[in-house]
Amino acid sequence: MPKPISPHPGIAQLQGNSLASLVQAEIERMILDGELASGAKLTEAALADQLGVSRGPVREAFRMLEEAGLVRTEKNRGVFVRDVPIEEALEIFEVRAVMDLYVGRKLAETLGTAQIRELRQLADAMDQAAKSGDAADFHRFNLLFHDRLLELAGNAKLTATYRKLINELSLFRRQNLTTESMTVFAREHRQIVKAIAARDADAAGQAMFQHVMNSRERTQRNYEKRQPAPGTPKTAKPADNAALAS
Repeated sequence: MPKPISPHPGIAQLQGNSLASLVQAEIERMILDGELASGAKLTEAALADQLGVSRGPVREAFRMLEEAGLVRTEKNRGVFVRDVPIEEALEIFEVRAVMDLYVGRKLAETLGTAQIRELRQLADAMDQAAKSGDAADFHRFNLLFHDRLLELAGNAKLTATYRKLINELSLFRRQNLTTESMTVFAREHRQIVKAIAARDADAAGQAMFQHVMNSRERTQRNYEKRQPAPGTPKTAKPADNAALAS
């Protein structure tokens, strides 16, 4: 009976990398959806068992997640979901605002009618989610909207950097998504699309810049509200820093 043909080492490596990428994507989803909380310890064996894979792809997924800024490795302690300090989050918002200023200006100068219609449809979907108080749908369309803006800008390096920043801010979760805040976010998104459709580069860039800086201000305000009053005894760590990466 002929011996089974072993896969070429390169093919075997590709298969391993592909599996690791799938594992990485699933763990990332669990982190961004809040199933794995900020500061939680991630165990190779437990995740391998849960996902039905060996520990090798999980180990490689951890490496990719660390590069993406979603987890951190502590020597002799293990791998943990990153808990982004408020100071770092506020800096990330500032970097995003500058990048969005450029994106808004470029889109106002380059987008066609069909692309603008697509952005308007996403803005309308968020508006509808806000009116119905559907935070999950709003968050999903919000991510699609901002990611599509990036794709349409056509700068791969900017997109990769921006997505990493979005991931880090997503660790703050969606706890401040109220009906009121969703209405404000939806209005700001409509203003962005309106400025892009008007081919007004200055207005589009400023609308995107201000949208992110407004999110930064809300994040800081919400964080400060959750801090214990002076003189209050320290107990458990405050709840996860809540901010929508809008």
